[in-house]
Amino acid sequence: MKRFVPVALVCALLVSAARVPSATAGSLSSVESDELQMSYSLLSSEFYKKTDPQVLLSGVHARLVTYLEHNGIAAPSVPNPHAVDDPASNARELDREVGAVASQYGTKFGTRNITYEAISGLMSSVNDKYTVFLSPKEYAALNEGLDGGNFSGVGIAIRVDDDTKLLRVTDIIPAGPAEKAGLQAGDLILTIDGRSTKGLSSDEDARMLRGKEGTIVRLGIQRNGASLGDLVSVTRAVIHQPSVYARMLPNNIGYARLTVFGASTAQELSAALDRLEAQGARAYVLDLRDNGGGYLNSAIDVSSKFVPSGPIVSVEARGGNDTQYDAENTAIPPKPLAVLVNGYTASASEITSGAIQDNGVGELIGTRTYGKGVVQTIHPLPDGSAVKITSARYLTPRGRDINSVGIEPDIKAADPARNARLGELPSDTQLQAAVTYLQGRLAQLGT
Repeated sequence: MKRFVPVALVCALLVSAARVPSATAGSLSSVESDELQMSYSLLSSEFYKKTDPQVLLSGVHARLVTYLEHNGIAAPSVPNPHAVDDPASNARELDREVGAVASQYGTKFGTRNITYEAISGLMSSVNDKYTVFLSPKEYAALNEGLDGGNFSGVGIAIRVDDDTKLLRVTDIIPAGPAEKAGLQAGDLILTIDGRSTKGLSSDEDARMLRGKEGTIVRLGIQRNGASLGDLVSVTRAVIHQPSVYARMLPNNIGYARLTVFGASTAQELSAALDRLEAQGARAYVLDLRDNGGGYLNSAIDVSSKFVPSGPIVSVEARGGNDTQYDAENTAIPPKPLAVLVNGYTASASEITSGAIQDNGVGELIGTRTYGKGVVQTIHPLPDGSAVKITSARYLTPRGRDINSVGIEPDIKAADPARNARLGELPSDTQLQAAVTYLQGRLAQLGT
């Protein structure tokens, strides 16, 4: 199968059409000029619908006027460029427009800010909420959200227990310090280095659990209502934030919750399924609720764990060019499957949901999904910023365009109560519905 550009990131930098001399006070630098012209060229060539060059240039003009007026400049002097049929000429015209603004106002506002405002106006001109400019800070945050960050801690997910107000362990990161020390999901942490966790917030608890790599934290643990007695010593280590949390539910139903479709999600899911298979899983719940998506290739890899063969998704770029991506022959043995979805199941999550539903390998349970059926490509810019451009739309294996429509679940189950804990059977009514469905399927199959 052909490999492809991911939903959220493309690593190659494109070279702009022209360069200008290095910056002087109040003028664009060569990097700023490059970024401006690169952004124009990328938007005009890659946006999934045909663009009007005059609309693009006018969007920049309007944004710069608004920015200057908002910052106290009455009747600002901003050239109004006129587009022609040649994209390279339009890019240079845009450069001259922004350069003129930078020459006049750059000393006061900074040429970098003016360039950012211009690129933002360029992206917003196409009236697509997913086509945007990302500052270096925003771009870094996006990458960390998709690929996970690193921290030094003990390797657990936590929450404050509603009944006891003590710290509850909800998930254990596989092969992390807590698992090696014998902690289990469901444990109550009574004390952290002698300090009671009763009444503390999750953030306060997290700060005490984290610390320098190699240091030891001593925990008082209660399991199944009884104290373990001796303190449990856990040696902190660098932890990579996981995107998959998995455990066994009653009746040997494997449960896997995906928080994002990141670079390592498919590998994490594969390892989690291997563990659950080894523990005797008879059926599976794949929880995609509140998962806003991520990389396209991650969605295909995840889908391929459940869809043994055939199409996963078709991507249609500008000009009607379709590329179909098929399952990668990595599926686990077929078992009853329920996929939990809700109104925040979006993008890559919907690719996987649509692939599972259209191929008939599982039932979707919950509420209608968000309805994001378009693909973005992110192009990093030289200074660490980036432009995110909607470059294609996708269709499910049966040719459904779900953009702004979403996917209806096979079994409707209302969202749990506001105080419910997603992923925890006692209060998560949608998870209860999934378990009920799977128990029925297992009974039908006689397993």
